[in-house]
Amino acid sequence: MKLKMKSLCNLILLVFVVTVSSCKNDKQTETVILSEYKFTDKGMPVNCDGIDAQLLNEAIFAFEDDIYTFFKDRSPNPNMALTYAQFISTANNGRVNYTEILTPHTVEVFKVLKTKTELWNTNNSASNLNYNSDFLNCIANNIRDNSLNTTLQSLLKTGAMNPKLFTAPLASRYSQALNDKYLAAYIAFDLFYAKLFDVDLTQVKERAPTKVDFNLIPQ
Repeated sequence: MKLKMKSLCNLILLVFVVTVSSCKNDKQTETVILSEYKFTDKGMPVNCDGIDAQLLNEAIFAFEDDIYTFFKDRSPNPNMALTYAQFISTANNGRVNYTEILTPHTVEVFKVLKTKTELWNTNNSASNLNYNSDFLNCIANNIRDNSLNTTLQSLLKTGAMNPKLFTAPLASRYSQALNDKYLAAYIAFDLFYAKLFDVDLTQVKERAPTKVDFNLIPQ
């Protein structure tokens, strides 16, 4: 009787171990897929090994769309260059309210990016972005502005990279990001997406449509 009970217990234990192991493997192999790409019409100007080009460019343009939509209501003459200036200045001062800027689509983009573990280093106190990744090396190699290119590569090679050190020279060359999407990618990933690890994304809501004052529209 004792032998039968022992065999039954061993069988139950074996089933439990197999079930837990199976669930763990399923979780590890789970793939998060972006349900919609909204900015495919903008093309794919940035291409780096280690990350799907379509996802990468969607992330850049979703970031730009979010910051422009947020800052345009805070400027008398909104444009993308001014938007970059405002965002970089606010980010450098640590005053960005990400939950107000973010839209649900960009949150979804981030959740997919978050699964690309090679992009991130959450043990780095300077930034959650992995400064030793092939991705960031690709970004640094392709930034067009010679001064910014040299500065970024120097900071990376010496292990001194810190977003505050790079945003200092970037603050006077922010307009370069309009035509250099590799620079835009750096800004998006280090000053935006890397910060979202510490943001309560459940607070992000659809942005209310902008109210139009018909009294200001020429008749």
